[in-house]
Amino acid sequence: MSSTPHDPFYSSPFGPFYRRHTPYMVQPEYRIYEMNKRLQSRTEDSDNLWWDAFATEFFEDDATLTLSFCLEDGPKRYTIGRTLIPRYFSTVFEGGVTDLYYILKHSKESYHNSSITVDCDQCTMVTQHGKPMFTKVCTEGRLILEFTFDDLMRIKTWHFTIRQYRELVPRSILAMHAQDPQVLEQLSKNITRMGLTNFTLNYLRLCVILEPMQELMSRHKTYNLSPRDCLKTCLFQKWQRMVAPPEPTRQPTTKRRKRKNSTSSTSNSSAGNNANSTNSKKKSAAANLSLSSQVPDVMVVGEPTLMGGEFGDEDERLITRLENTQYDAANGMDDEEDFNNSPALGNNSPWNSKPAANQETKSENPTPQASQ
Repeated sequence: MSSTPHDPFYSSPFGPFYRRHTPYMVQPEYRIYEMNKRLQSRTEDSDNLWWDAFATEFFEDDATLTLSFCLEDGPKRYTIGRTLIPRYFSTVFEGGVTDLYYILKHSKESYHNSSITVDCDQCTMVTQHGKPMFTKVCTEGRLILEFTFDDLMRIKTWHFTIRQYRELVPRSILAMHAQDPQVLEQLSKNITRMGLTNFTLNYLRLCVILEPMQELMSRHKTYNLSPRDCLKTCLFQKWQRMVAPPEPTRQPTTKRRKRKNSTSSTSNSSAGNNANSTNSKKKSAAANLSLSSQVPDVMVVGEPTLMGGEFGDEDERLITRLENTQYDAANGMDDEEDFNNSPALGNNSPWNSKPAANQETKSENPTPQASQ
């Protein structure tokens, strides 16, 4: 059977390293082929170190593996992290499986900036069972893989959604035990649930508890603390992250304004405030005139020295009562010239000079404040 350069099993006549000139990430299915070969090279003596090396070769350090299927009691979805992935593959063989490999048909690839996604709607997980008797189980579903776009080409996310499964028993075994009803009844029973053994399902249920405990186990291994101390430390740090937000996200609670030391800057600021006030009052002259014609007195509130006022050393807000020259008992309105010459808007405004001695003065604070 001839092969083409696009075939993942293609061997170049120029040597085994000639394919390196072609981008290695172009054929992510070749990584599945390498993973199948690595699983087939497993021996009975393969320990936890072998499985951890297997996961390191084909999975990223922050990889996740997700299985979705539906059982008699409803749909199930299990997601495990990188530290639990080696044990997952190990439990598949501990449940009586002698061989495991994946077949991908009509997969679709999509390239991103830093990853490659493989979407295979017709993926088959094939497992060979030797116990209690020889049985071949084909678990069909949709497999979505995300590979990192680098030379290692490792899996970042693994999501396998199981739709159906089939358990195949050789015809020779059926013919051999055709006259034995007890054996036929045993052969008619399923040895898996949705293609997964009870050993693997129990491990997935246990991962629901083990996954949140990874931080406790890591802290115990690093600092050699007791389980109770590890739990207290983790809960305290989690409480700190919830109560005290990071420093850049904090907003200043108080804002202080700088006091203006120069007298000239104070007078300029007062003049600017008077000019802005005059312009705003001219724009609404009709409303202000109608209001002032109904009020016999005008109350002028001075600005405290802490905000750049003009009252010298007294840190008080002074309220001055002035006579309203525009007051008309008949609610009449004076000419616009008289309004422009109003002491509240002109040079005679108390904003530019200290109040006269005969003017009535009131203070918000009955006792003078301390100096700055």
